[in-house]
Amino acid sequence: MTSSSHPVANPQFPNAARLYDYVLGGTRNFEPDRLAAQQMAKLLPSMPKWIRMLRASLQQFAVRLADEGFTHFIDFGSGLPTEDHIHASAPNARVIYSDKDPDTVAQAHTLLAGNPKVLYLQSDVFDAKTMLASEAVQQFLGGERRVAFGASGLAVFMSEEQLRTFCRDLYDWAAPGSKLFFTYETKDPAKTTPAWEQFVGAFHAMGEPFRLFSLEEYLAMTPPWTVDAHGAMPLAEFLGHPADYMTDADREGLGLEFYAVILEKK
Repeated sequence: MTSSSHPVANPQFPNAARLYDYVLGGTRNFEPDRLAAQQMAKLLPSMPKWIRMLRASLQQFAVRLADEGFTHFIDFGSGLPTEDHIHASAPNARVIYSDKDPDTVAQAHTLLAGNPKVLYLQSDVFDAKTMLASEAVQQFLGGERRVAFGASGLAVFMSEEQLRTFCRDLYDWAAPGSKLFFTYETKDPAKTTPAWEQFVGAFHAMGEPFRLFSLEEYLAMTPPWTVDAHGAMPLAEFLGHPADYMTDADREGLGLEFYAVILEKK
């Protein structure tokens, strides 16, 4: 099978993972994905900038945790694991990726073929507990449970109950010393625009829920994990960008702010 093929992918309808791939400059996408991304960028012109920062923050997390000695990573809602994903930033680590979408998983298997340090599983983030208990995970990790979890860009697709359950299930499974990287996408709850409502509606049309909580609400959902010493940081700050990197225009009149946070199990 050639690297340009798209196994069992459905090219007729936009797909969130392929939409992100297009925005990030990838080639694993179809015309409906590109058209949807372009339309959404018209509604929210800063969207590509935020998405690029989300991917860059995942890379930064991988580098930081690899430097701390982590050699096992488990990522959720991974999308397409192109050359800018965790396994490229932490090449000596063993990495498990996962996604619920079968088309995405099939393409990922093609992208990762021949890499013995990477495993890609089809699993819904809302059933992380089952995936972690699976024989495939146990064998691939060799029983290791001190891991670095990745959950970048997922919180917007989770209800409060789902997020609390997700955090609890990971905490209960993980060994002390494990860490969990989250991104929290927030806006001023009092503000909205017609363009924003259409933007959210586009995700709904793809079958994806989409909701933003406040930073305080997100942090209240993550116990028993505790925030590390750096606290919750705006993505631009986490990535070392200058203070004026994100402008008022980037916040779209909505007070948009995305945060990176590393949680730990002590």
